[in-house]
Amino acid sequence: MTAKIRPSKGAPYARILGVGGYRPTRVVPNEEILKHIDSSDEWIRTRSGIATRHWAGPDETVAAMSVEAGGKAIADAGLTPEQIGAVIVSTVSHLKQTPAIATEIAHLLGTGKPAAFDISAGCAGFGYGLTLAKGMITDGTAEYVLVIGVERLSDLTDLEDRATAFLFGDGAGAVVVGPSREPAIGPTVWGSEGDKSDTISQTLPWDVYRDQSAADVRYPALRQEGQAVFRWAVYEMAKVAQQALDEAGVAADELDAFIPHQANMRIIDSMIKTLKLPEHVTVARDVETTGNTSAASIPLAMERLLATGQAKSGDTALVIGFGAGLVYAATVVTLP
Repeated sequence: MTAKIRPSKGAPYARILGVGGYRPTRVVPNEEILKHIDSSDEWIRTRSGIATRHWAGPDETVAAMSVEAGGKAIADAGLTPEQIGAVIVSTVSHLKQTPAIATEIAHLLGTGKPAAFDISAGCAGFGYGLTLAKGMITDGTAEYVLVIGVERLSDLTDLEDRATAFLFGDGAGAVVVGPSREPAIGPTVWGSEGDKSDTISQTLPWDVYRDQSAADVRYPALRQEGQAVFRWAVYEMAKVAQQALDEAGVAADELDAFIPHQANMRIIDSMIKTLKLPEHVTVARDVETTGNTSAASIPLAMERLLATGQAKSGDTALVIGFGAGLVYAATVVTLP
């Protein structure tokens, strides 16, 4: 006789209940970057829209920044750490292969014994984590899930690379996802284009140090083919964003906010134009003062919009992340 497996029982829907962010105390202006590359403040601002970025100090580790952001998100959701049933951390800059940094973060937050794991999906990592959290809640494997995007990209920045030295920043952003009685996280449009994986990558694999001394090898850093990535983001990601709107059944003029990955101001402006977003839609432009923080950029931008009153609880927002892989993820959410 074949045993019958009892079906999972979860909430009908999921929603973002709280948000938190952490930016390192050190602010790095373009003038400091220009000490290492032949460029100008005007060139950097025109090319990327970035004026400053935050770089972490010795004590502002991936775990420490995550604990700060995660603790704020849990408090914002009106919960205690013990109520968190899973911790998902998206990062490409936790430099230990194992164990996952999520387990350490869960312990430091005092969450008990939740499921805890890392994901590596570059700048789309927050969208991937949000989608996994939604599935856990509707499946019933967790009631509340903490999703963290965190990066210390200053550890992987080549200050002498004119194409990338000015781009990256550090920080952590987090949300708590929990049950909802109505739809508040739309269908995710996500995917990958592995044939373009070389356009954003780490310069060297870690195993090069196994065969050569550190003195003989330049430390690995992030590199990208800027023009190729720009064209892909501008022409392809607007299509993905529109598909996410269509899947959610939300028209562009019904949006209250647009929170794209904070990669480049020109990409953001191009997407606004292609999507024909009306003027009343608030657009996150956190990249100007925070730089590109990869997986942390969307929750950090979301937290700032809410904290400054540019967006409010209950607003409908389109979020989209895209980057190394190349990977992407877009969805429509109700803001906490």
